[in-house]
Amino acid sequence: MSKNYTEIVTHLTQLMREMHKGIPQTMAGFVQLADKAKAGGAIDAKTKELIAVAISIAQRCDGCIGFHTRGAVKLGASREEMMETIGVAVMMGGGPSTVYGAYALEAFDQFNAAK
Repeated sequence: MSKNYTEIVTHLTQLMREMHKGIPQTMAGFVQLADKAKAGGAIDAKTKELIAVAISIAQRCDGCIGFHTRGAVKLGASREEMMETIGVAVMMGGGPSTVYGAYALEAFDQFNAAK
């Protein structure tokens, strides 16, 4: 079964808009946290997105894989960088991370082809 990460991200974005309407202060706080955490500093923004991809794989979160892989692609991550990120996630998450690592690679290829 192939997953379409563009569709996953689009669908979740629509759902999250509804959450923003229902809990605007909470969601605004989360957006601010995410923006600050992902901003470049001692660690550049691309590396932070790749870290988020690794955590997404280890946590087995399809939506997180989609959002953070798309972010990594937008910031210029290479396929080789994605492969090494997947390797770290597999080390940290064991067998289930091999499955979600494959999904993250699928997401990378989809977003990279679309840019």
